[in-house]
Amino acid sequence: MATLYPSSPPAPPSTAPATRVAIVGGGASGVLTAVNLLSAAGSEGLSVTIHEASGIVGRGIAYGTSDPRHLLNVRARHMSAWPDVPSDLLEWAARTGRDLDPQGFLPRRDYAAYLQDTLASVADHRLTVRAGRVDDIVPLPEGGYELYSAGAVSVADAVVLAYGNQEPRDLVVDGDTLPAAPWHLPNPWDLAGLHLLPGDATAVVVGTGLTAIDTTITFLEKHASRRVVMASRHGLLPFPHVGQQSTAWVSPPVETPVTADALTAFFRTQVAAAEARGVDWRAVVDGLRPQTQAIWQGMSLDERRRFLATHARFWEVRRHRMAPEVAERLEHYQAEGRLVVLSGGIARVVDRGRRCDVHIGQVGAPVPADVLVNCTGPSPDITRSSDPLLLALRERGLAAPDALHLGLATTADGALLDPDGRVVPGLYAVGPPRKGVLWESTAIPEIRGQAAEVARAQLAGLVRR
Repeated sequence: MATLYPSSPPAPPSTAPATRVAIVGGGASGVLTAVNLLSAAGSEGLSVTIHEASGIVGRGIAYGTSDPRHLLNVRARHMSAWPDVPSDLLEWAARTGRDLDPQGFLPRRDYAAYLQDTLASVADHRLTVRAGRVDDIVPLPEGGYELYSAGAVSVADAVVLAYGNQEPRDLVVDGDTLPAAPWHLPNPWDLAGLHLLPGDATAVVVGTGLTAIDTTITFLEKHASRRVVMASRHGLLPFPHVGQQSTAWVSPPVETPVTADALTAFFRTQVAAAEARGVDWRAVVDGLRPQTQAIWQGMSLDERRRFLATHARFWEVRRHRMAPEVAERLEHYQAEGRLVVLSGGIARVVDRGRRCDVHIGQVGAPVPADVLVNCTGPSPDITRSSDPLLLALRERGLAAPDALHLGLATTADGALLDPDGRVVPGLYAVGPPRKGVLWESTAIPEIRGQAAEVARAQLAGLVRR
């Protein structure tokens, strides 16, 4: 794998000043944005700086795991960094000695290596990677921005916010925020905290999504005597992928505007029609994917809220499925009695010093636990975030929450909007922060499309200069 250094070689002499683009965040969103900027025709006049807190690009929260049992939840053939070269990931796997089935699910840590290598393949004097968290972005009177990071200041003509997912919001149980305690693990990616627990420990994992599953696997595989109780409001695990079907399903276009209930009824009708022809419901979900963004944008704000409150979880467990190997592992844990999945959420937590008693739903007896892990998912609401950069952007009027508080207010093509709904020149977002405007903003196929779109906007500005 090629190596990326925080400082790049000096640029060759140039008669024209470079257009400076700063990317805040070096995970998948940031790397894919940089790759699109650096590889595009006519980008010779760009300089790109990735600001990544750790100084290591390509990982982020999604791919920063070191556990090889944490797998992607999308088949390898759909995970290329290049939408027009769908075989790129598979070719990379072959070059690096990885035996990868196109229908298989790559370990997340290997996908981080792929992103790093992809960036290295287009990196030259135009790219700089800076270690350190960006804490503030200040507009300049003549245009452009100053970025403050770890005591250093840099200047950019445009800034792309690609910070990915935020940490989960604090757990609130019975009206009170859970306190800091030896048994409380608020960050599910703190794997060291899990490894230090006793070999016969019991964990209550709050949440039943993909992060909760990764946490459960890491916790249980370390010691055979450990036990996990997973709990969430609905108690629904993601459905597994199944063997690739040769039959696809194309649903008719959804006429917008549409209500949340009518959309759900449409989906059920399509599933019934597909099953009558021997086609699995998963093909219906996948077939709707090209329409998802248009459907979301065609719903009124009230209907989007109803969808989130009533239907979102039932859609997400079908849309964001888990690898078959992961599903088999969970079934094995359940058969052994080491994993229990409960609905009803956390009703009460009693502090017992180094342990706690957790009351779940309507279950009578509490669960004595050595650790309670917050796997409720990322907190997208920037008005509740303690991140210094998001606080600064809001205070300066450079950013605002979207109407659903799922991220940042942006245009459909990623330009940030201020609190009055006006476009903020030179500020963009890619990836999960755009979820409120573009519902599908967390998977690689959508993120790479957003990255390409923002890169085109930068290149168009370069041409105008």
